[in-house]
Amino acid sequence: MASKNQSKKQLEYQKLAKEKEPKRPVFKNCIRAFLVGGASCAFGQILQAVFINYFHFKKEDAGNPTSAVIIIISVLLTGLGVFDKIAQWSGAGTSIPVTGFANSIASAAIEHRTEGYVLGVGGNMFKIAGAVITFGVVSAFVVAIIKMSIIWLGGM
Repeated sequence: MASKNQSKKQLEYQKLAKEKEPKRPVFKNCIRAFLVGGASCAFGQILQAVFINYFHFKKEDAGNPTSAVIIIISVLLTGLGVFDKIAQWSGAGTSIPVTGFANSIASAAIEHRTEGYVLGVGGNMFKIAGAVITFGVVSAFVVAIIKMSIIWLGGM
């Protein structure tokens, strides 16, 4: 009897909590994420065009310095506290892979700097990013195996 009464109270509580929960402005959040994510990607395209046209990089090679500059800008904005404000306003708009990854590493480094450079910054910087790096390496290995298998089977 007590468990039946308790489950009834839980259902009542869940209903009350759902009624009191503020409604999320989903459409507004999507627009903000689109604007910030789109602006970040557009900036990357412009930067890549600068490397191609003014620094005479080949189209295939211009992505490397573009990514490096975007990472440096993301880390600087994280260190200055600007990236967090942009992320709070735009939500998922800042989670595009390059900027979000740079922010996660820089944030962990900033948070643990009081523990020292080796054990604090070095030891904790890749806790969040370690899973991403591992996933990237493993998935690249699997894709390479599949590609080599297709090439090998095609040559038979």
